Amino acid sequence: MSQSSFDVFALWKEIYNRTESVWQDAIQETLEKKSFAESLGQIQSQYVQYQELVNKMTESYLKQANIPTRDEIANVASLIVNVDSKIDQLEDEFDEERERIFKEIDALKKSVASLEKKLDKVIDLLNKSLETTEEPQTSVAAAANKAVSK
Repeated sequence: MSQSSFDVFALWKEIYNRTESVWQDAIQETLEKKSFAESLGQIQSQYVQYQELVNKMTESYLKQANIPTRDEIANVASLIVNVDSKIDQLEDEFDEERERIFKEIDALKKSVASLEKKLDKVIDLLNKSLETTEEPQTSVAAAANKAVSK
């Protein structure tokens, strides 16, 4: 008895090789036809119409259920981002203004301290000059000292 080996995989490979070129030609011929492109365009148009219908129905349902739509949520998110950026801008402006005010206050403190020193010198000079002069002028200096100390 002779045994002949039968290779199934070789048979499948041979069938594939013979039919592949035939199928490739048939598919290529179908893809090149104008009618195929037209039918593909019609299918796409119908899909777009179906998608619009689904979107309208979904939006209608969400309105009836009092649930916000994706567009409404996106709008609110956009508004929040805008408010957040405005708050950041205001914080920056506030910080700059606060620094400017602190600088002005420091300058005023220095100016007032300088004026106080000068005023003290003026009062001392007035007191010295009044001590050397008459009694009525001493009461004027005392009144000036009271006014300044208040």
